[in-house]
Amino acid sequence: MKLWVLRHAPVLLPPGLCYGASDVPPDEAATLEAARLASAALPHGLPVWVSALGRAGRLAQHLHLQRPDLGPATVDARLNEMNFGSWELRHWDSIPRSAIDAWTADFDHHRFGGAESTRAVVRRVASALADLRTGVGDSGQALWITHAGVIRALRHLAARGDVPVGEAARWPADAVPHGTLTSLTFTWPGSVRLP
Repeated sequence: MKLWVLRHAPVLLPPGLCYGASDVPPDEAATLEAARLASAALPHGLPVWVSALGRAGRLAQHLHLQRPDLGPATVDARLNEMNFGSWELRHWDSIPRSAIDAWTADFDHHRFGGAESTRAVVRRVASALADLRTGVGDSGQALWITHAGVIRALRHLAARGDVPVGEAARWPADAVPHGTLTSLTFTWPGSVRLP
């Protein structure tokens, strides 16, 4: 199964803020440009799923206007970014080092900011991926419009399956840039090919 993944465009927030589940506004011009670039690269007629957060939804709207063959996106909150709880919309520099150390010491299970653990994110992404496989089949294709944390979870699942991340160093460190389209090819059980 080939999964196309499109990360939302940059948001209208000052640099250095921690944001995940917060519904923050996207940069409209960058969102239009991301839709334009993705529309030129995507195959015809893909089914589309989108995060429930507005920054991803806005990109889905623009993409649909440019590529009506893709159809309207199905909203799936399992594609939302990680919820950072009490650290949402705080400057990363203002978060105590002890809070970050506690998260990295128990990267799978610690609920950073008190809301959601890395393991919870991986599990919900794995659930959405399993439903997608059922819907489109092993040889199908689809598009998810989502967030950096979800894309990291997909890369983890592709490389290691639905097993605990373990150390924070094993979590995919490189974030797909805002507005970027990429793809993962899943074969079962659990292998992947990156473009």
